[in-house]
Amino acid sequence: MDLLNTLVDKGLRRKAPSREEALAVLATSDDDLLDVVAAAGKVRRHWFGRRVKLNYLVNLKSGLCPEDCSYCSQRLGSQAGILKYTWLKPDEASKAAAAGLAGGAKRVCLVASGRGPTDRDVDRVSDTIKTIKEQNEGVEVCACLGLLSDGQAERLREAGADAYNHNLNTSEGTYADITTTHTYADRVETVQKAHAAGLSACSGLIAGMGESDEDLVDVVFSLRELDPDSVPVNFLIPFEGTPLAKEWNLTPQRCLRILAMVRFVCPDAEVRIAGGREVHLRSMQPLALHLANSIFLGDYLTSEGQAGKADLEMIADAGFEVEGTDQVTLPEHRVPGGCGSEGVCGSAAPSVGEPRTDLVAVRRRGAGTDLAPNA
Repeated sequence: MDLLNTLVDKGLRRKAPSREEALAVLATSDDDLLDVVAAAGKVRRHWFGRRVKLNYLVNLKSGLCPEDCSYCSQRLGSQAGILKYTWLKPDEASKAAAAGLAGGAKRVCLVASGRGPTDRDVDRVSDTIKTIKEQNEGVEVCACLGLLSDGQAERLREAGADAYNHNLNTSEGTYADITTTHTYADRVETVQKAHAAGLSACSGLIAGMGESDEDLVDVVFSLRELDPDSVPVNFLIPFEGTPLAKEWNLTPQRCLRILAMVRFVCPDAEVRIAGGREVHLRSMQPLALHLANSIFLGDYLTSEGQAGKADLEMIADAGFEVEGTDQVTLPEHRVPGGCGSEGVCGSAAPSVGEPRTDLVAVRRRGAGTDLAPNA
């Protein structure tokens, strides 16, 4: 296909496709899917080889959030039966992180529900970051605490944080349909604050919320402009008890096309398969490794993931290798910051068959419980 040859050529030169080309990737047929994966895989291997970076989530504070994000099981008014607990102590968080690191994770992502941290919350997380770094040599720490106030990103950086995550989630045009308690501009501002403080910016999206192809392309091109080093691609987990519980809009093929489009638009960014891969990609997960160079190991914030051992076996069986702590994730031109102005970052198809609601399981182990984590 001429389209795919053009996209590979642009990706190898760090040039962004046109919007029309990105939309065309999402519109390709299932008959052409393997060709799309193979083309995007060439770009992925050019910049990241066959390495897969493992990340591990630690939910520092679960539930009880005042925000009304429709996709979130921790939202205001959520009836989802998730674990709810207040701040983990630094030693508790470090113990939870150690399980993921023992499983091969290179980065620990510290997440807390809420609109954004107070200064006291930043002190808590700073103590946790220091404890984790003291007890685990070479670990990367990413914080995800919501909207940041002035000076907070700098304090996290001083405490040893390497990165900050704050996703755009969906397009600016549809954002108000998903969340009303804060704005799209608020999210953009937080990513910019992380950048300005010298943190590696991590920002991505959620697919499957009923958005159109145009919305998906809009948010990915907005991410390109923000130039994050990491772009997590989440696939909506439709939790019962949330407004989007009935939004089962994704197929494994659709998910692969979305990941390929993100790779073409952000060729040299760390593209991470995040929440929902087990629910929507299912047995097609190994193919997704040809598109993304990063995954979360084990469980997510409020839902269970694939067993950590199964993740490692999947990576090895697909012919990939786990990225070591002695390896630099990003291409040389992106280290230590983004690639700057000369480079790039960094309607839904109907479901086939019945929704696999049986694959959505609330997390009952790990952080906030007395049970061993999945790592």
